[in-house]
Amino acid sequence: MERAGLIRAGNHRALAALMRDLDDARPGAEAQLARLVAGTPPPFVVGITGPPGAGKSTLVDALCTRFRAAGQRVGIVAVDPSSPLRGGAILGDRVRMQKHATDEGVFIRSVATRGASGGLSASAAQVVAALGAGGFSTVLVETVGVGQAELDIATTADVTVAVTVPGLGDDVQTLKAGLLEVADVLVVNKGDRPGAERTHAELAAMLDLRHATGSPGAGAVLLRVVATTGEGVPELHAALEALRVVAPDGRRRRRVQLRLEQLVLARISAATRAAFAPGGAAVDLVDQIVAGQQDAETAAALLLSRLRGG
Repeated sequence: MERAGLIRAGNHRALAALMRDLDDARPGAEAQLARLVAGTPPPFVVGITGPPGAGKSTLVDALCTRFRAAGQRVGIVAVDPSSPLRGGAILGDRVRMQKHATDEGVFIRSVATRGASGGLSASAAQVVAALGAGGFSTVLVETVGVGQAELDIATTADVTVAVTVPGLGDDVQTLKAGLLEVADVLVVNKGDRPGAERTHAELAAMLDLRHATGSPGAGAVLLRVVATTGEGVPELHAALEALRVVAPDGRRRRRVQLRLEQLVLARISAATRAAFAPGGAAVDLVDQIVAGQQDAETAAALLLSRLRGG
């Protein structure tokens, strides 16, 4: 049986092989994924983001248990820091989720950031799509934990959960405006710690202010959770299931549009850099401008035409 058939049949080894090829950008991997996902309903994708030390991995582990108890197959994409020696993922999250390792209804994949600065790896969206095609109806994506810059999750997840904890200095400042705008659920984890009530109250006040001013993010659900004991996790699971029902269509369209814009801009950027490399399509135009034979505006239009193949 070919790889696509094996993946659709639930073969974890075949799915892992495709993910490896996607992560390594091997020739033909993207085409295989495109054939695999064609006609397949996308999974419900929940992004878990927030600063380092917020307990994201423990929260993902607890949520996975709840989703499995509800009979759903769960994929977990844990974006880990890159190894400084080989560039691969350090695999810390898989170590912390060992109780799900033998569950055939759970697939855990660690991917390395490989220099990505927005909390996700370049291949994260492709890994999510592969999990959906492999029959995992719910995918939990845990970002690497770079704090305020973790906004890439908005282009990958249907629902974004922003996690913070008390005791990180100015607690509300750990969730800057950018994260608050993309968050559908705000979680104060380690809610049994001193200061948890204050953090919860400050976030509630901030949401009230956003609601009064019509700012994005005003409708986020706010919850206190103790992931290590499970306190508050049923309420979080219920909130996510409610969002599964009401969120997908319009939210998914916005997410897909953002993702498509990113991909197109990335390819245009790569093509532009190649054009200005030695022997590239822009070199003679630069020489013409320097020699006074061409103006920059006309040269830019010519370059765009060349990049389009015109």
